[in-house]
Amino acid sequence: MIQALTEDLRNKISAGEVVERPASVVKELIENSLDAGATEISIVVEKGGHQTIQVRDDGKGMSPEELPSAILRFHTSKIATLDDLFTINTLGFRGEALASIASVSEMSIISSDGSGVGAELPIVNGQASEVIPAAEMGGTEITIRNLFYNTPARKKFLKTPRTELRKIVDVVRRYGLAFPEVSFHLVSDDRKIFQVDAENLEDRIDNLLDPTYSRNLLPIHLVKGDYAFSGFVGNLNLVRSRPGEQYLFLNRRFIKDRLMNTAVYGAYESLVKRGEYPFFVINLILPTDQIDVNVHPMKTEVRFKDEWRVFHVLKLGVNDALRTVLDTVPGFNQSYEQSSRPSFEKSSFFGQTSRPPAETIPTNPNQSNMDFSVPRSAHQNLERAKDYASRLAESPTESPETISTEHIWQIHKKYIISEINSGLVIIDQHVAHERVLYEEAIKAFESTSMASQTMLFPEVLDFSPDDFDGLLDVLPYLEKIGFKIRKQDETSIRIEAIPSEMALGNERTVIREILDNFLKEQKQYSSFQEGLAAMFACKAAIKAGDSLTREEMQELVNRLFATEHPYYCPHGRPIIVQMSLDELDGRFERH
Repeated sequence: MIQALTEDLRNKISAGEVVERPASVVKELIENSLDAGATEISIVVEKGGHQTIQVRDDGKGMSPEELPSAILRFHTSKIATLDDLFTINTLGFRGEALASIASVSEMSIISSDGSGVGAELPIVNGQASEVIPAAEMGGTEITIRNLFYNTPARKKFLKTPRTELRKIVDVVRRYGLAFPEVSFHLVSDDRKIFQVDAENLEDRIDNLLDPTYSRNLLPIHLVKGDYAFSGFVGNLNLVRSRPGEQYLFLNRRFIKDRLMNTAVYGAYESLVKRGEYPFFVINLILPTDQIDVNVHPMKTEVRFKDEWRVFHVLKLGVNDALRTVLDTVPGFNQSYEQSSRPSFEKSSFFGQTSRPPAETIPTNPNQSNMDFSVPRSAHQNLERAKDYASRLAESPTESPETISTEHIWQIHKKYIISEINSGLVIIDQHVAHERVLYEEAIKAFESTSMASQTMLFPEVLDFSPDDFDGLLDVLPYLEKIGFKIRKQDETSIRIEAIPSEMALGNERTVIREILDNFLKEQKQYSSFQEGLAAMFACKAAIKAGDSLTREEMQELVNRLFATEHPYYCPHGRPIIVQMSLDELDGRFERH
């Protein structure tokens, strides 16, 4: 039998489209504050928003008479006619947010409109009580408690408080970047996460992300007719191996648009490798009649009247900004002109960011033009890399396939080749070392930690609040593989020692890349430990381009054959290619 849904059930269904998690609540409340003209917004959460969410602003507020209407569906002060719907210049406009939140939580609204009178409206399960007098506060304070208490099916799908807090931090950061002239304060369980006052965008990026970012920003400012694009893109030092620091705004509204992101990525096409993501904060200013933001209740999806024009103008603006990279990266201009991909690496475990010319150049036109030489800017770093295989001799093991020192060679500073009893073997030195380090790290997690080298001058590293929370999960395992790290304050650590196999000077890069790669690829592994061990092994292993002595090769190979799985690296790449005597004889037609 067909029947009408109850008002309560309709509200809860609608809430499911608007309120997905605590971060959704924070998003909607911040938008209301900004639309009210707030210059200071304070957000307090407890237990990642599971328990309490409170947003307070100094906006224009509401009168006691307006409060009951604020929680009714399709009640808003932001649009009134159909024409308004197609010329939206506010962040909110649907009149659904407060009603949806109120239907799945215990809510309290305290507000005053500057008339000298304050009022409070308690709401439980979407039902408002009587308006009661409250102190004049000059703005609005909305408190949400026990989110999803009356929808247990949705509540059980919430993540841990720490995970939900990361989502909230990301939301606050987005609006902080879109509105740098507004002060934002975020407190979680009595811990200050953000406290940023009105400032310019460049300073806001430093304060919300990382204090070093401003040194690596390239401004973008472009006006084409009625289009205006502004903000910053990052140079190659801000390229990361996982997405998450790409902030695209449309009239200061954060949006997710694959085509526009592609425009930015396309400008970096020749500068970054596949699977790398550049940093950017870009605000697109378009006439309201050229866009449609009424696509989805979350308001992160939009439609453009002429999306390809926007695409090309955006790409042009980013291209112009990136031209300065040719001047800021030494030696880049020449390599950029000669090849679609530069012949240098963004970072290296054993060196710095730039690469000198290769010692040899391939003469075969069919060979790859990739240069595998390793930076040599720090001689001690090179010696440390070359010395690792010698240190493997501290615990030598026997192998049935022992390779004679007299019959072992390194070719192209990349492969180890030698005869064995059954024929010929070719070993990839990088993945061989990767397998050794991986199994050593796994054993370290289960027993004794790997060896460390103490830093003469401990280094303090700062992180964004959400990255720091992620790092806290990883710290015990980093210490097992040789790092000695202490918590400095709420968003920074002090590194006192690093793995003995790792070169000094790259601590921040290494920790950042291990964290990024692990968070991006952890689903490939059966456990947290395996994923982190694989990431560490990949970053710490000897690279293609490192010269090894015969003794170093011998020790590396001996240790490889002592591992449980000497034929494949943790990522599944082959380590050894073997040719039997019969195969060799056949190649030379020896019958």
